[in-house]
Amino acid sequence: MKSIFSMKKSRHENRFPADFDRELYKPVLKCSICTGEQVAGFKNLATGKFEEVILIRNEKDIVSFKERYGISELGKEY
Repeated sequence: MKSIFSMKKSRHENRFPADFDRELYKPVLKCSICTGEQVAGFKNLATGKFEEVILIRNEKDIVSFKERYGISELGKEY
């Protein structure tokens, strides 16, 4: 049986192609101050809307996200 977190990860993981539009989207690590939860995704620079891609559970998830999208810097938003 899958947990809610594994379903959330698989549902969003393929939303953005590896060659996303860098002029329209900014990669962001969205962090909760209260719970400490972290979600990696993309912020639309025109609308400010955040699209989550993967729930971050450990450093390996961050490295995987950066490698998949060719990102060297990942800004944090709270």
